[in-house]
Amino acid sequence: MFRMATIPRFVSIPLLALLFACSGGAERPELPPTLTTDTLGDPKTFNMIVSKETSSSAVAGILFEGLIRREPVTTDFEPVLAESWSVSPDGRTWTFKLRKDVLWSDGVPFTADDIVFTARAIYDPKVASSIRDAWMIEGKKMVVTPVDRHTVSFTLPFPFAPFLDIVQVDILPRHKLEAALDAGTFDSAWNINTPPGELVGTGPYVITKYVPAQHVLYEVNPRYWRKDEKGDRLPSIKRRVLLIVKDINTAYVKFDAGETDIYAPPADMVETIRGKARARDWTLKELGLSTGTPFIAFNRNPRHFVKGGKRDPRLDWFTDKKFLKALAHAVDKETIVFNAFRGYGEPAVADISPEVKRFHNADLKDYEYDLKKAERLLSEAGYVDRDGDKIREDPRGNPVSFDLYTNQGNRTRERIAAIVLEDWKKLGLKVNYKPLEFNTLVEKLDSNFDWDAILIGLTGGLEPHWGSTFYKSSGHLHMWNPRQAKPETAWEAEIDRLIDLGARELDPKKRPQHYKKIQEILHEELPVILTARESVFIAHKNRVLGYNPTIWGTPDPEKMRLAY
Repeated sequence: MFRMATIPRFVSIPLLALLFACSGGAERPELPPTLTTDTLGDPKTFNMIVSKETSSSAVAGILFEGLIRREPVTTDFEPVLAESWSVSPDGRTWTFKLRKDVLWSDGVPFTADDIVFTARAIYDPKVASSIRDAWMIEGKKMVVTPVDRHTVSFTLPFPFAPFLDIVQVDILPRHKLEAALDAGTFDSAWNINTPPGELVGTGPYVITKYVPAQHVLYEVNPRYWRKDEKGDRLPSIKRRVLLIVKDINTAYVKFDAGETDIYAPPADMVETIRGKARARDWTLKELGLSTGTPFIAFNRNPRHFVKGGKRDPRLDWFTDKKFLKALAHAVDKETIVFNAFRGYGEPAVADISPEVKRFHNADLKDYEYDLKKAERLLSEAGYVDRDGDKIREDPRGNPVSFDLYTNQGNRTRERIAAIVLEDWKKLGLKVNYKPLEFNTLVEKLDSNFDWDAILIGLTGGLEPHWGSTFYKSSGHLHMWNPRQAKPETAWEAEIDRLIDLGARELDPKKRPQHYKKIQEILHEELPVILTARESVFIAHKNRVLGYNPTIWGTPDPEKMRLAY
């Protein structure tokens, strides 16, 4: 699923005496072994249907489950809340048989009505859900019907190749949230001020306490349905703590101090971790290339740049292909890999990661780093320094000056920004660097559209149709000009068409050609400039057993256990 990414999912936590200070002189109860991890930034919501950022999904995702999920090693689908599924001969109706032993964490039985309700929430136009972009099939809704209490069917307008991927969404409880949906307040339901006891899921844990900017405490869901081979109720780890850290430096400090169990080191910390691993009883694992990549997006949104009938010159710059190509030739990706990633990574050319071998377009030719060529392109397009102040003016005489935002505290992005800005300054462009707290950054992207350029990243996945919210002109994360009523450019209309063709194509050998063409169009039109992909590493204490992460997730996370 595509979400705005801060840093990899697992990070760190501090809390010892502070968390469980006992009152008076009473004897402390013995606590079960606790897994402590971290996340960068506070959640914006506990509602997974409206969550658009990893700072929310990292906190709330553990509470919920979907009908099925991909097994991270084989990447095959495996049952979760559904025990089996089948498809009709015409490929249009999928039927899921649900488990009968599943209860919500408050004891209410899980039924087909919860799936119908979740679909209703996703499709409600008053709900700001980016999932809806993937769930619309060429503008049509799937018809979700409760066949009986433990059977649900999805009827599609036509056979749809990515269907099993899109129904992996987390299921929400009808009995807790239907009133909010009926009242039109679903977006604010389960906000960060919601008492933890109101948050009800079918997942392995429940939240017992959330302290903003500090931590989230989890206890095992006593009604969780999954059991191990011996018949013992899972998860094996009965207690978790998630520390909310302000930046990746703090994440490392907490792991190094022994206060967290798992740490996702950025590439520039890999050698430090490697050097300490044996003495500190850690294991360091390289998982592969990131499925996302930091990129620079340019705001093309008329809602921001055209006001009172007056057109801001920045809109002309950010839609001028020569201007954008000049900037692309002034992004030194090799230096980014060497300096920001310490060599652990590679330049990003196509927006789909090489890890997604089936859909990645390996034939694209990158914009080679060439400042002379960049200067020539700018001059040819009329961007020249007319007054000798070392800042170029556009063809109408406006100084070329704009803001570049990113999320503060992300050292990797800060280094990427420094490398890029140094070269763009050499071109005679005045770019003002403005790091912001992550949720403030998301608000600019998602709500007020008040930004010029932004260095950010999106998570990726095995199924490119999840990228509909980014690719399609109507998408919530089509960040350069989101939620268009109809595509405003011919190339965006073509991408919309290709997304639909790719979803209709059932031949696995033919499907990739549509997504490779999308990557080609984005590479040519440059609404975003890709930077580089870093290699993904995970470090963990050796007391964490049964933890075998892959680039696609962790197999059987419920069976992870602690040696002490």
